[in-house]
Amino acid sequence: MLRLKEKYQKEVVPKLKEEFGYKNNLAVPSLKKVVINVGLGRAITNPKIFDQAIEDLKLITGQKPIKTKAKQSIASFKIRKGLPIGLMVTLRGERMYDFLERLINIVLPRIRDFRGIKPNAFDGSGNYSLGIAEHIVFPEIDYEKVNEIYGLQINIITTAKTDKEAKRMLELLGFPFSQ
Repeated sequence: MLRLKEKYQKEVVPKLKEEFGYKNNLAVPSLKKVVINVGLGRAITNPKIFDQAIEDLKLITGQKPIKTKAKQSIASFKIRKGLPIGLMVTLRGERMYDFLERLINIVLPRIRDFRGIKPNAFDGSGNYSLGIAEHIVFPEIDYEKVNEIYGLQINIITTAKTDKEAKRMLELLGFPFSQ
């Protein structure tokens, strides 16, 4: 089985050049980065959730996450400006391809009642957003050590100019879009 990066170079680039009429390989859309966000508003009352989430994200991505802070105060949620409320990881290069390969082949099929990812979650500029409700679908997570279940927001940033080009590239890479 081809690794995702090899598959992109050997199969996806020639097909996209043929379908969209690109003249050279550099004009073909490519993956730029993958950004994974975790919102941990509940961590305000229990700081141990942050420590566990940092360890979990390290296992999932192979990279240490950074804390994201609240941009403004919201009294009804007991959030003050500057308070850490989430985690973020940006993956590029080999780690990005490894993460996406595991996401496509292992994680998405493990989701209960999975019928494919939504084909309309593009932002108009060729970037795709995907939400995963429970982080425990990743095989790296040990169920016995999980105290809190949280969701992940995965943003796939591409160099595609349109959503149509980006969707076709992701389809050729093996993303299981629903009909």
